[in-house]
Amino acid sequence: MEAQKYLIVINDAPYGNERPYNALRLAMNLTKREGVEVKLFLTADGIFCARKGQKTPDGYYNIERMIKSMTRRGKVAT
Repeated sequence: MEAQKYLIVINDAPYGNERPYNALRLAMNLTKREGVEVKLFLTADGIFCARKGQKTPDGYYNIERMIKSMTRRGKVAT
């Protein structure tokens, strides 16, 4: 059987709203499934999600760490 393929596009800055966080949570959970291929595409302000040395605002998850985790599990392109 062919793998299920998902492309998730993130075009929002890493902090200020929860869309990048929720997209990364979805992507990481999908990669736990067998027979699933996940690709992330960062565009516009979404490219800042992959920036090194982010200063995470109080109350937010570290998006940089989530992106690093995804690079080990799937494909990330900018």
